[in-house]
Amino acid sequence: MIPFSVLDLAPIVEGGTAADSFRNTLQLAQHAEALGYQRYWLAEHHGMRGIASAATAVVMGHVAAGTRTIRVGAGGVMLPNHSPLVIAEQFGTLESLFPGRIDLGLGRAPGSDQATARALRRDLQTDAQQFPNDVVELQHYFAPVEPGQTLRAVPGAGLEVPLWILGSSTFGAQLAAELGLPYAFASHFAPGDLMNAIAIYRARFKPSKQLAKPYVMLGFNVFAADTDEAGRFLFSSLQQAFVNLRSGRPSLLQPPVDGFAERLHPGDRAMIDSALSCCAVGSPDTVRRALQAFIDKTGADELMLTSQIFDHTARMRSYEIAAEVREEAVSA
Repeated sequence: MIPFSVLDLAPIVEGGTAADSFRNTLQLAQHAEALGYQRYWLAEHHGMRGIASAATAVVMGHVAAGTRTIRVGAGGVMLPNHSPLVIAEQFGTLESLFPGRIDLGLGRAPGSDQATARALRRDLQTDAQQFPNDVVELQHYFAPVEPGQTLRAVPGAGLEVPLWILGSSTFGAQLAAELGLPYAFASHFAPGDLMNAIAIYRARFKPSKQLAKPYVMLGFNVFAADTDEAGRFLFSSLQQAFVNLRSGRPSLLQPPVDGFAERLHPGDRAMIDSALSCCAVGSPDTVRRALQAFIDKTGADELMLTSQIFDHTARMRSYEIAAEVREEAVSA
């Protein structure tokens, strides 16, 4: 099978704290490193009660300091919230501290509601449509300093931190193709444009200094357990989180409950079935089949697995099962 990586949304669970989340994040990163996962990414979200990774670069430093070999990245930084120069300095610092291990995924969504976005930026004059220009500006800060260059990132200049474009629509696919950057699609929660975006990216890709040919990494939910029933039980925490979020009531990650989906209004059930369709839920055999079918369908170069599981031990076990499934496939 292709490489597997981890997307950690740093969940704050009911009855837990952000401090608990960060301890769990480091333990999971160390576990993922030992299991052979390729990279470990954290995402920028703001104003979300159940997600602790708002200060993404800070949490990345915590993870990178506690691991040795696994790549650590942002999946991603929401660039319209920031000055490209500030991000270049932050990630130049990380790359200087942990050379050869830092990834920078870039998105153009706010990662928050409008009120929180306004508080982050002080106003909403920052135009998300300037995202392509901001990406190019950021590339410039990571490039070697040119004669007469006035603005430079210190640290950052000359470090050439690898950039990724993140997306859930064809916009990101077109931009990644034009700039010759790897592309990560958020199919773990917004799969609607998945196949179209992949096709556009591969068809329009222009080789660059960073990347010679297209490279697609896809988000995928995994809720692996000893039985299908146990996997479905664990999955109910994410289902609850989605219903709460789409209802305007973002919450802490809730304990799993039996039969949650069966009790939903048909409209809510259809919504989560669609949004979370890129998913493997159940026993090792069930997870193996779902992963292989998804890879065969998409031709993905890498999968970014996410497991929003309430119980930390069960979450660790889910990633362990996924790694075992991959190892068995490779050995075969």
